[in-house]
Amino acid sequence: MGLIDLAHHHGAYAFFHSDGAIREILPDMIKAGIDILNPIQWRCKGMEREGLKRDFGDQVVFHGGVDNQYTLAFGSERDVREEVRSNIEILGRGGGYILAPCHNIQPITPLRNIIAMYDEGYRVGRYVA
Repeated sequence: MGLIDLAHHHGAYAFFHSDGAIREILPDMIKAGIDILNPIQWRCKGMEREGLKRDFGDQVVFHGGVDNQYTLAFGSERDVREEVRSNIEILGRGGGYILAPCHNIQPITPLRNIIAMYDEGYRVGRYVA
């Protein structure tokens, strides 16, 4: 029994983390049984949100997508809120999206931007099961 099968056997989800442009290996990772893909670094070639959602959105949950290197760290509150809404509209269409930064929040990130990310997600991004 492989690691992913073992996780599933015990009722856990397989959360796969790999930075950067990993689109080429996604079909293999999904075939291996991953449930959640993190991060969604949509500024990387091949990781465009629309294409990921179209091609893999019915097979894997997307986790991340709020750019921690540009938008969160250097953008305005408005930029952050717009990116959150865009992620929810694209990656969250039909479900299967967990709002989060692409990676760790950088120490230089203004607190107001962190608050804006979660506030906007709470305001516009709730799913009803």
